Amino acid sequence: MKVKSSSLRKGYTTGTSAAAATKAALIRLLLGKEVNCVEVALPKGGKIIIHIEWTQVGNGYVTCSVKKDGGDDPDATHGAQILSTVSLNNNVGAIQIDGGQGVGRVTKPGLGLPIGAAAINPVPSMMIKAAALEIAGRLLETRGISVIISVPTGEAIAQKTDNPRLGILGGISILGTTGIVIPYSTASFAASIRQSLDVALAMGVDTVALTTGGRSEEFVKKLYNDTLPEHSLIQMGDFVGYAIMQCRIKKVKNVVIAGFIGKLTKIAMGVKQTHVKGSHVDMEFMANLASDCDCSSDIQSKILKANTARHVQEIINEHRISGYFDIICNRAHTTLIKNNEPSLNLQIVMFDFDGKVCGCYPTKNYNPFIVYWK
Repeated sequence: MKVKSSSLRKGYTTGTSAAAATKAALIRLLLGKEVNCVEVALPKGGKIIIHIEWTQVGNGYVTCSVKKDGGDDPDATHGAQILSTVSLNNNVGAIQIDGGQGVGRVTKPGLGLPIGAAAINPVPSMMIKAAALEIAGRLLETRGISVIISVPTGEAIAQKTDNPRLGILGGISILGTTGIVIPYSTASFAASIRQSLDVALAMGVDTVALTTGGRSEEFVKKLYNDTLPEHSLIQMGDFVGYAIMQCRIKKVKNVVIAGFIGKLTKIAMGVKQTHVKGSHVDMEFMANLASDCDCSSDIQSKILKANTARHVQEIINEHRISGYFDIICNRAHTTLIKNNEPSLNLQIVMFDFDGKVCGCYPTKNYNPFIVYWK
């Protein structure tokens, strides 16, 4: 994940898009004016002007579309059409917001939304209501307003997100806490980790597996014979320190961290944010670990000259050095767990690149056919 740069272009959230589309649709429905842009108030102050792609007038309703612009952030929803369809009803004073095609439905607890509700988060809902109030004014003294948010391509986009795992089915979520997308920020990844933990705990599990990516996650599934519930699998990416901190805050009882030699070595070195551009594997550190396995000076010299952590793994395997990968896992465990910490049972598992477990700590607890959760 890249570091935020002032040269990168900011975008706006699906929540901002929905609020803008709603405002434009109500302007057409109530004032008879078709606009090509609207100004939307942001939750933390300030305003942003959003372009309206198109307007469609029907029998008693108006639909407007906003093309979601994530700026220079690699957002799965970038370019999606966010639609708002507005109409009047007789529920005096109410602004009813619901999801249509391509907006997911909540099927699991822990998301801060009722089961069965559209996955439109509280801040976007607030923005949509504020936009509607701005245009409707005193109309709400005699009528109500219905707002349906849709994303025609939402169901396909959702397959590229964590929504299915979180129990949000049928489409994307309408998200955003600031209204603005900051390119390559860590905020969205951090929010995903927190939300995933909340869902896991709400589903009653006391163990989660934090993985460094999709490949290590697949290996974890196979390791535990697919007995680990889907909602217990959480991709922490490079944010191991943050993920462990959240596990402590949320009082998760058992945590498995699974990954490959590169990321786990960085953790063993004490690096809590392991992005390749933010830290480098120290070959001297890896060579010193080899001395704990009674490796010869020749092998240690080869490790010092190695190109990558994976290269070190090849050297260790070539010379059939026993226990080296367990030591890395042990060191990683030491950097993450507090002294005599009773509240968090942490297991570190290292895979080789074929999915075989090559190291773990604590080794006495490790058995690929026994799991901690029931």
